[in-house]
Parts: sequence; structure tokens; C-alpha cells
Amino acid sequence: MSSSSAVLLLAAAFPLAAQVPDTTARDTVRLPPVTVTAARHQQDLFAVPLAVTQVRPRDLFGARGYGLDEALTLVPGVLAQSRYGSSDVRLVVRGFGARGAGDRSNAGTSRGVRVLLDGFPETEPDGRTSFDGIDLAAAHAIEVIRSNASALWGNAAGGVVSISTVPDADAPAMALEGMGGAFGLRRWAAITHSPVGAGKLAATFVHTDFDGWRTHSGSERSLLNASLRTPVGAGTQLGVFALATFNLFRVPGPLDSAQAATDPRQANPTYLLRDERRHNRVGRLGVTLDHEWGDARELSASVYVNPKFLQRSERGTFRDFTRYHVGGNIVFRTRMAFGESVAGTLVVGGDQAYQDGAILFYSLTPAGTRGDTVRADKREGALNMGAFLQEELAFGARWLLTLGARFDDISYYYQDFLDPKLDADKAFRGVTPKLGLTFRPSPAHSLYASVGGGIEAPAGNETDPAGTFGQDTVTLINPLLDPIRSTTYELGTRQAVRFDRGPLRGLSYDLALYHTRVRNEIVPYQGGRFYFTAASARRSGVELGLSLQGTGAITLQTALAYQHHRYGRYVVDSVHYRNPDRFADYSGNRVVGVPEFTYGASLDVAPRALQPLRLRLGLQGTSSYFADDANQVRVAAYRTASITVGIDDPVAVGGGLSIRGFATVNNLFDADYIASAFLNPDVVGGVPVAFEPGLPRSLVVGVTLARGSRAAP
Repeated sequence: MSSSSAVLLLAAAFPLAAQVPDTTARDTVRLPPVTVTAARHQQDLFAVPLAVTQVRPRDLFGARGYGLDEALTLVPGVLAQSRYGSSDVRLVVRGFGARGAGDRSNAGTSRGVRVLLDGFPETEPDGRTSFDGIDLAAAHAIEVIRSNASALWGNAAGGVVSISTVPDADAPAMALEGMGGAFGLRRWAAITHSPVGAGKLAATFVHTDFDGWRTHSGSERSLLNASLRTPVGAGTQLGVFALATFNLFRVPGPLDSAQAATDPRQANPTYLLRDERRHNRVGRLGVTLDHEWGDARELSASVYVNPKFLQRSERGTFRDFTRYHVGGNIVFRTRMAFGESVAGTLVVGGDQAYQDGAILFYSLTPAGTRGDTVRADKREGALNMGAFLQEELAFGARWLLTLGARFDDISYYYQDFLDPKLDADKAFRGVTPKLGLTFRPSPAHSLYASVGGGIEAPAGNETDPAGTFGQDTVTLINPLLDPIRSTTYELGTRQAVRFDRGPLRGLSYDLALYHTRVRNEIVPYQGGRFYFTAASARRSGVELGLSLQGTGAITLQTALAYQHHRYGRYVVDSVHYRNPDRFADYSGNRVVGVPEFTYGASLDVAPRALQPLRLRLGLQGTSSYFADDANQVRVAAYRTASITVGIDDPVAVGGGLSIRGFATVNNLFDADYIASAFLNPDVVGGVPVAFEPGLPRSLVVGVTLARGSRAAP
């Protein structure tokens, strides 16, 4: 099928979906209100004028749970690639975050997409996100905002992934989970939750060891996540959240195309020689306070402290970071009536986040350990402050108008204690607007249109200007970088229907069309060693999420997306490739790192004759894409399949205990594919070194023993 045919097919589905006839009241499903992160307060999903996807615990059946990528395979428009099979994930939402792969502190981090854990930001003030504290064993709910949410969340909110570890169940429960699989995967989890007075206590401990498939790709992680939510007065609830994690993973690095074809298990020789790795020890203590005055007013506030001890071997140096990330927010919501048919909800709030700390670079010994010579002694402070306002006006039961704006001040303060003349500071400021209109023909059917702005400041390692012909000796902050500014136009519709008769018992869909204009696209060069603001871009796409529930316990879920992303005016000075006084014109080329097609599907079958067994067939893939702006280095298309057989609903075994388990074969047909790629990679001997091969066929087996209600996803 050609790309133009696919666009026409998906576009045609928009009016067809909108014409699905409303059934009687007994047929139509009214979904319960859900907490939508983009709205920053509890709001019905069908009232939100943005593309939103919910990931349910049952969607994680058969997952290893190590990386966030497994939770996002059925979210249209989201590309989540596990680079080496551990927690190191490349995360892209509608092109935002595409540059977050490669060298230069990019291992284990993402860009452009805001990630929240129990409402607290995993995303740092400069827009980088590490996945040290995220494990699917602790996830009880996941919501994904696939559109620009900067008008409420500020910097690096080209998409939002919000994960909750607080279980819905009130009864006490505990579970022990053991998992093993190919390439030395060993994983243990202990999960518990229990009422404590009028409150609720929950805790999860997970330890994972993984030898890795590629040479020098082993990893080890321990994670403790605990929360306590309890009322402390009439209409007031206190929450205390604690996180501690130890995460060590090695980076095998990229290969050239010949190496990837002949021996994809090998590590990049330089990465292997230097024992390139990340050793992150991270903690967080957060407190929330929510107070309601009846149904009309609500105040929410939070504060957190997030110490980090990060060590890494990278590009011939041993790097030692001691950082503290502190912040908080306050949000006030009030409802009011403007006559009999018009009601309003005003949301006002502000956020502040600050990160700072000592950074020491040392020489690297032949064994890859810390040497005695101090190469750099500096600090990198980042302050992110923002204030926002949003008004939601409901005209009767069918129309909702959303108006909002946010002001952000993102500042960097850099000092070099060995060479103070390099000290610098820089601020990025701007206002981000938002406008949305929602029409609801029925409670479980909506059509919406929205316009929203976006802002994304360059991340800390991107502002550090490594010179083309040696280390920069002028300033610590790259003068060639400006914040990415974008405007997204979106049309969408979603509906859920249930049928009493016939082979089809339920249908739900989510269809979105978007066009994003981007100014100041930030582009990585030499595998991410340095960055500059290169070009404008136009991003257009169509996304479709579809779920069908049939008789005989059959469920089909699909996620399809077509993305037409192109650079605008883009001329690059070839001095960056050691060829001064020459220029390359990449205007109109495909945006680096973004495939035109992504797709995923899951077929679940649980026939009554075989209950409690459940069978799941999975499929996911992408079309080819380019790893360089010149559109010369192509990453091949890939498609992988999986099969899972197991028991998802607990089966009683006596003594109040229940058991469930699964066996999954990933990459069922043992396809050779490239899991990720360095963008604008190094060229060694005339050959680009860009490719990170994906895992071959592998088996994973998991068993969970539980007491009480469902304690784990």
C-alpha cells in the first residue's frame, strides 16, 4: 500500500467514525470519569480536546515489565524502542523526543516528552527524562497525552506519559512475582497494599538482572516505590510518596551496517574498551496535599526533593554527578455557573523545579575506572518556573470550550571552577496558548478541535558546546541554540459503544489528525556530541486506535499512525563535518529519526472451553526511516510478533492464595532488525556508525502468587 493511499484510507475513517449511530441508552457505554493529566484535574475523558490513550493493567499481560516501551506498543503515534532490552528506551511522540538517542549522555534518557510518576516529574527542569524509577510491576494506571500539552505542563511537553502506582483496590493484598527468561533475565517483585486506618498504603520492590543479548549490554536494577494516602481532616487528603532506585547498565554502542549484518551481538569496540556504562542511584521524597470545599473548589499542592548520584564512563572520561532536584506545584480549581445552561471550571496554578549540583570529570584508566586527573570541575544549574490559567466553559451537556495560556521562564546557570571565564547563564521565556472545542453527541462520543502551542528548551548536555575542532574555549552555553517553539492543530473523535446482540459486543475508537509547525528544530550532530538550532519543520499525521470486543472473549486492539514530517528551510554549514566554506541544503528532507508508519496490534482469545487460559498474539513494527538529515543513512523497516499463553485472572489454590502466570515468546519469527539508531552519526572510514540491533527470539516465563485482591497489574 502506498503512503498516499494509507493517508486517504485513514482520513476517510474520520467521517465514517463520526457517523457510527448512537444506540439506545442500554447499548452506549458511559465511561467513568478519569484523571486526565493534560487537564491537571479529574475530567471525563470524552470532554478533553486532546488525543489521550489509557493503558490498562490487563494490557500488560505477558510483559517483562523492565522498560516503559512494553506499555506503549498500542498507543498510536508513539514510538517507544528498547535500545538494548533494559530500561534504556527511546521515546518519540509525534516527532517530539526523536533526537534523544545516541552519544553525549543520551543513553537512558529521553527528550521532549514529559513523564510523571504519581504526579511528580521524572522529567528534569531542562527537559531530559531518565527511566531509572519506572517499572511496570508498580504501574496500576498509565495515561498518555499524545498532543502538545505545554500550555499546562510547560517545557518538554510535546507529549505526556503519566504513571500511577496507587492501586484502586481497598482490601489488603500482597503478591510475589518471579520471572525468568532468555539472555539471563532474572526478575523478582514484591507488591503489597493495605488499608491503614482511613488511608491506603502501597509498596513495590523489584529487582532485575539481565545479562543482555549483545556483548557489554548487561544491566541490574533495584527499585523501591512506596506511597501512603490518608485523610487528615474534612475534605483534606495527605499523600506521602517515596522512591529509591539503583540502576547499572552498560552501553554496547552503535555498529556500522556491515557489523550489524555479520555479527549483531558484538559491541562497538571503543565502547567495550572504555566499559561505557551508567550507574545511577536516585531517590525521591514527595508530599501532596489536596483539599476540597464541597464540589465547587479544590486546592492541590505538592513538594518533592530528588537527590541523584550519577556515575558514567563516557567518551574517554569518568564522570561523576552529584545533583539535587527540588520543586513543587500548586493548582486551584473552582467551578461556577453563568446562568442555567453555561457552567465554567477555572484552573489556575504554577510549577517550580530546580536542579543543581557538582559535576566532576576524571581521566579514565585502561580498566574503565576513575583516574586521578581532574578534567572538568563545574556546576550546571537549571530553573524552570511557570504559571498557567485555563478556563473550561460548558454550554449545556454537549459543547465545551477550553481557553488557556502559560508563561514559562527556563534559566541555566553554568560555572566552570577550573576556567571561570567560561561561566555563563541564559534564559528562555515565552507564553504558550491553548484553544479547544469539544462536541459530545452522547456521553460516550465526542468530536474535538484544538490549537496549542509548545515550548522545549535545549537540554543541559545540548547547551554544552563541544567545538567541532576541539573543546570550546569561549562559553559553557551554546550560543547557537534557541528553544523549540511549535504550534499544533488537531482534529479528533472518540467513541465507545456496547451491543447487546450479534458477534460484535463492543467497539471503541480514537481517531486524530494533527499538523504541527515547528521553529528552531534542534538537531544532533556526530552522534549527539553537539547540537544546534537547524531548521523549521512541518509535521502532519493521522492516528487511529481501535478496539473490538467480540463474543467468545475475543478482543482485538490496533494502533496505526502515518507521519509526514519534513524540514522547511534548512541549510547546514559543512564546517560541522570538517569541510568548511561549503554548505548542504536539506530543505524538504524527511525529519531524522521518525518513521512514516508505525503500527501495533494485539489479539486476545480466552475461549470458555479453555478458561482460565488466555492467548495473546501481538504485532508491532515501523516503516524505514533516516538516521541522518541528508537522508542517506536508512534504518530498515521492521516487524516483530509475539505470543503469550497464560492465566491472567488469579486462580485459587487454597489457604487464601491464588496463582497466575504466563509464558511469552518475543520476536516469534526471529526477525533481524535495528531497534534504534544514532542520529547524524559518526562517520568512520567513510562508513556511518549508527545501528543498534534488536533482540532475537526470546522466551520469558512469569509466575505470581498472591493473597487477597488483585495486587499487581
